[in-house]
Amino acid sequence: MLDHVGLHVSDFARAKDFYRQALAAIGYQLIAEFPSEVTGSTAVAGFGDPPKPDFWIHAVARAARTAPVAHIAFRVPTKKLVDEFHAAAIAAGGRDNGAPGPRPHYHADYYGAFVLDPDGHNIEAVCHEG
Repeated sequence: MLDHVGLHVSDFARAKDFYRQALAAIGYQLIAEFPSEVTGSTAVAGFGDPPKPDFWIHAVARAARTAPVAHIAFRVPTKKLVDEFHAAAIAAGGRDNGAPGPRPHYHADYYGAFVLDPDGHNIEAVCHEG
C-alpha cells in the first residue's frame, strides 16, 4: 500500500498553482508546504484529502528538468469527478492526453481521463465503478 508519492517539477510556483486547481475538483487541497530552508534541499508542497497529504511536488533546477516523466492516477468514486478533474486540469493549463471516457481495454468499468501537467507528467483521474 502506498503512503505518498512525489513528482519533480521544473517551475514550482506554476506546478503548485496547476495542482491546486486541477486537484480541487477531486477534493484535494494544498495541505503542507515547506521551503528549501526547512527541507535542506528543495521546496516541497503536499496535496491530499485533509488532513494528510499523499501527493507531493518537489522543485528541481530547470537545468535538471523532470525526465523521465511519470504517470500518476488518482482514484475517484464517480465518473462525474473524472469529468470535473479533466475540465479543471485543462482550465489550469494542462494539455489533454485522453478525454474522459471508458477504457474497456483495461477492464469493463474503467472510466478515466488523462492530462499532461506543465512538465509533461501524465496525470489521470479514474473511476472503477460500473
